[in-house]
Amino acid sequence: MSLLTTINSPADLRQLNRNQLASLADELRQYVIDSVSKTGGHLSSNLGTVELTIALHYVFNTPEDRLVWDVGHQTYPHKILTGRRDQMHSLRQLDGISGFPRRVESEYDTFGTAHSSTSISAALGMALAARTKKESRHAVAIIGDGSMTAGMAFEALNNAGVYDDINMLVVLNDNDMSISPPVGALNRYLARLMSGKFYAAARNVGKSVLPPPMLELARRFEEHAKGMIVPATMFEEFGFNYIGPIDGHDLESLIPTLQNIKNLKGPQFLHVVTKKGQGYKLAEADPILYHGPGKFNPAEGIKPAAAPAKKTYTQVFGDWLCDMAAVDDKLIGITPAMREGSGMVEFEQRFPQRYYDVGIAEQHSVTFAGGLATEGLKPVVAIYSTFLQRAYDQLIHDVALQNLDVTFALDRAGLVGADGATHAGNYDLAYLRCIPNMVVMAASDENECRQMLTTGYQYPGPAAIRYPRGAGIGATIAKELTALPIGKAELKRQGKKVAILAFGSMVHPSLLAAEALDASLVNMRFIKPMDTDLIKEMAASHDAFVTVEEGCTMGGAGSAVAEALAEAGLAKPVLILGLPDKFVDHGDPALLLAQCGLNAEGIEASIRHRFY
Repeated sequence: MSLLTTINSPADLRQLNRNQLASLADELRQYVIDSVSKTGGHLSSNLGTVELTIALHYVFNTPEDRLVWDVGHQTYPHKILTGRRDQMHSLRQLDGISGFPRRVESEYDTFGTAHSSTSISAALGMALAARTKKESRHAVAIIGDGSMTAGMAFEALNNAGVYDDINMLVVLNDNDMSISPPVGALNRYLARLMSGKFYAAARNVGKSVLPPPMLELARRFEEHAKGMIVPATMFEEFGFNYIGPIDGHDLESLIPTLQNIKNLKGPQFLHVVTKKGQGYKLAEADPILYHGPGKFNPAEGIKPAAAPAKKTYTQVFGDWLCDMAAVDDKLIGITPAMREGSGMVEFEQRFPQRYYDVGIAEQHSVTFAGGLATEGLKPVVAIYSTFLQRAYDQLIHDVALQNLDVTFALDRAGLVGADGATHAGNYDLAYLRCIPNMVVMAASDENECRQMLTTGYQYPGPAAIRYPRGAGIGATIAKELTALPIGKAELKRQGKKVAILAFGSMVHPSLLAAEALDASLVNMRFIKPMDTDLIKEMAASHDAFVTVEEGCTMGGAGSAVAEALAEAGLAKPVLILGLPDKFVDHGDPALLLAQCGLNAEGIEASIRHRFY
């Protein structure tokens, strides 16, 4: 019997001998590879946290001690060790387990994550709650080096460092550097020394017996001695006791260090170095390719996919960005750490001096774009709809209030499938259309997406173009960079009785429904400004309106149509179809849309039920 099959909870793990853990790590790593190869999901990041996950659950008394995983796309080993091994076949599938931590899924998932840089704040809340309730337990935040680029992480460090009586540990999982053997051996010794009782006691004795001038000299010597060997000074200044860096794949280093840290009071900071894709040579060689693969054969690796018949909207944006940059040297491309996901690889290669990856710092990306715009440049911020939510204040105060010329390319608008509710772009229409000076568009096909990007770019103010994840309908894409008239809709089908006003991705299924019902179909194109003239024309010749959007119905595009009718004094029945007032779970996008009644059959059925 394998070791892994005997582990149904971390309590089982803690019954193993230390010398068994390396074998368990090998089995766990292979299980992750086999599992992800069958379901798809995140791979490189999870292979990099196998030993760290084992060590944390081995040393800390989870779930009484709280583990908070930042982002959470590296928690597959955690899920496997916490009773979900036999559910991994359902990962990221409808009614299956999530690819991220979820509180409703397991008591070991102490905080729901999927966006970055939240773990330290949450862990601090848990640590201070334990202090308030006089409970003796630890809170551990595990955060990647990429997530440390966000201001929120440093806000939390700044707050946490003043509490010297909490049981809190921040583990920096640094997978962007390596430790050469001699440095690794030295750092292992230093990590044990710095986390040990003797070191802590020596520091405290020094504080109690040295006179103030000598104490200050000793403090400076200690700080700089550590700083010569490890990058400790910054985190020490925040009030944390810095330990590391240590090899995050070396259980003989990890476990003693964590055991020592567990006995220390106050905010602790452990710096571990790991390698993405560790233990699977193909993923080690190309961690980006294996970051989020679909199904594949582990023995053969990921094979080059055949060129798809239809371009994805992300590719449409990437092509447009390069084409527009070629004719306008004022264009600046900005991404908050999503170069590949937003389709900006070619742009970076062709226009490196006009490409800025600002890291996981959505707030900064928007205000940075505003600063560029004040100097007459034309920034394009490529950002997922769900991530623009994180920069809402900057969008309003730093861009729209000043009416600055910034174009927002909103990828992943609407449901996103396997990543689930945390990554779905369900709210942008509602949160954008209420902002003065904004122009808001939704693309119904690939060519229209290109036209809208040009329209937004040429508009001398803030404009947002939303488009869904994945491929479009296969529309022919014109090479020209042509703009659309601002605020003008397109009548795609003239029918009777019911006027269907569809937005973005819902135009195609709504057209099929309109044909079945002999209804009229309008591709609204613009959510703001809305084509109120056409709405009034349709009101004169139709008995009722139906709006269809892949977004929340509360405050969304349908609400805008109802408001326009009310303002015009037109009393017409309006059926608003869109995403329900709940968080839609992960699953196949087409199936999820069908469940929400947003496929052609569902749209037709809803209209028949109401008006026929």
